[in-house]
Amino acid sequence: MPRVHNGAVNLFDPADERPIPRRALFLLLCLAVALPLAGLLWHVLSPGGWTGWEVAIAALYLGTLPWTAICVANALIGLLILLARPDPPAFVVPQVAWPPGPPLRTAIAVCIRNEAMEAVLPPLARLLDGLEAAGEAGRFTLWFLSDTRDPLHAAAEDAAIAGFAVARPPGGIPVRHRRRADNAGFKAGNVMDFLDHHAEDHDLALMLDADSEMSASAVLRLVHAMRADPCLALLQQLIVGRPAPRAFPRLFQFGMRAGMRAWATGQGWWQLDDGPYWGHNAVLRIAPFRDHARLAPLPDGSAILSHDQVEAVRLHAAGWRVRCLPAEEGSLEGNPPALPEFLARDVRWGAGNMQYRHLILRPGLRPMGRWQMAQAMLLFLCAPLWWGMLPAGIGNALTGGGAATPMGPLAALVLTTWLGNAAPKLCGFAELLARPDRAAPYGGRAAVLRGAAAEILFSLLTEPVSLINKSLALGRLALGARDGWAPQNRAERGVAWADAARLLLPHTLFGLAATAALAAVSAPALLLAAPFLAGPVLAIPLCVLTASPGLSAWLVRHRIAATPEELAAASSTEAMAPAARPVQDAASHG
Repeated sequence: MPRVHNGAVNLFDPADERPIPRRALFLLLCLAVALPLAGLLWHVLSPGGWTGWEVAIAALYLGTLPWTAICVANALIGLLILLARPDPPAFVVPQVAWPPGPPLRTAIAVCIRNEAMEAVLPPLARLLDGLEAAGEAGRFTLWFLSDTRDPLHAAAEDAAIAGFAVARPPGGIPVRHRRRADNAGFKAGNVMDFLDHHAEDHDLALMLDADSEMSASAVLRLVHAMRADPCLALLQQLIVGRPAPRAFPRLFQFGMRAGMRAWATGQGWWQLDDGPYWGHNAVLRIAPFRDHARLAPLPDGSAILSHDQVEAVRLHAAGWRVRCLPAEEGSLEGNPPALPEFLARDVRWGAGNMQYRHLILRPGLRPMGRWQMAQAMLLFLCAPLWWGMLPAGIGNALTGGGAATPMGPLAALVLTTWLGNAAPKLCGFAELLARPDRAAPYGGRAAVLRGAAAEILFSLLTEPVSLINKSLALGRLALGARDGWAPQNRAERGVAWADAARLLLPHTLFGLAATAALAAVSAPALLLAAPFLAGPVLAIPLCVLTASPGLSAWLVRHRIAATPEELAAASSTEAMAPAARPVQDAASHG
């Protein structure tokens, strides 16, 4: 499908997809955010002259400014599109509205390793049922790509898949299963082994993780776009959290959903064909992926862990299009069930993202690909920069500096910086509040406000803990630690006090030490830092509470931070209840 360009530049014309004007506007927005914040920082630190501690604070803060600016720019562009367009995803990815091309065969590839198959199989059954009901059975095959090595797990996995295949209706979508002899290359190696040896009669692959859930309509929308544009190598859909009864994933995913909607819409507008890949809930074109996304080991011989973005970068470099469809409907995943799993996932992602330092300067990559790898590293490098400012500020006060610091501008700097970093989710909430039709699936605007308030309090407490954890993980990496890519716990669970204490004692001690030091040098500074120190100080009870059945049940009962999928399922259950009651009453009187 050719791109239409006229003489004028219309940045919000979907037919005009020139990347340079869009990226120039994005850069200008970033500068419009960063420069005033840098000026405010100067106004806060410069009175009374500069101490060495203040120079350190300024350097650390300036290191975090790019991420803050990116958050605001993506969020504002995203919010504008979300409010101005009736179908924002189709505006960002016009391929979904183009006429389809010839039919394509698609492999539904599910990567599994030591998984609880009773949780993996039901969403896949619903997906197959939907595709078969749409008359698409002849164009899909379901493949289980197993990296399971433990014999007991493997036997249970084989039996579950065999039973699942037997239970499918005759003439439906075929079910296939293969297990590798080794786990070379982890998930990326698993996928490439499948593409090399088992995907010859398929054109596309729908990549799913063990906790992925997609609807038939969402899958068909992705496949339609791939059929419409033969230059599109990969189309990544937005991924939101499954309905979660436990407090931690429930609150986490409510904010993440709002933030990702605004962020991905804005980012998709200016990144265009140089989009991201998140490893699942995406459709890829097999031939170019097999030809260009094959990953060599790192210089030390180890495998690339965060492989998905590298695969996207290699497709960009080969001239293929990679797009992100910022649509929520029908694309879900499971989120970590409690704080320990969330922190462990951060450690894995940090280890993977920091490997990009070996790749970012390799020849042949496009500038956007290098930028995306730098951005992925920046996400984790900001953590020690943020926390480094706290001891620097305390050191400055203890040595007599900071006496002339104006508290009003300092408070303005802290608040504005927090608003900037929270801009994606704040803009996501603002979209729902501004559009009653989009708030209705969440229970209305009042429900959105309740959920947003709960999530903001939750994130104020948990985000500082996460930043400390990222900092500790980066420190271990710098000292030579090499964490593996272990299987994940996806099951809901409570957390014992002793387990929380063992995990979070360093975070708690850091928070207590910083609180005591600030209390000794400056009561106003302590008051200003209190919202960010409360999380580390309360990390252990916070971990236990957000995994507890009591708080979780209270949130569910009052429908706080409920998602559209949860409310739709509850409405369906309530609608069925009256129909069932007369049958039960008749049986009781029989």
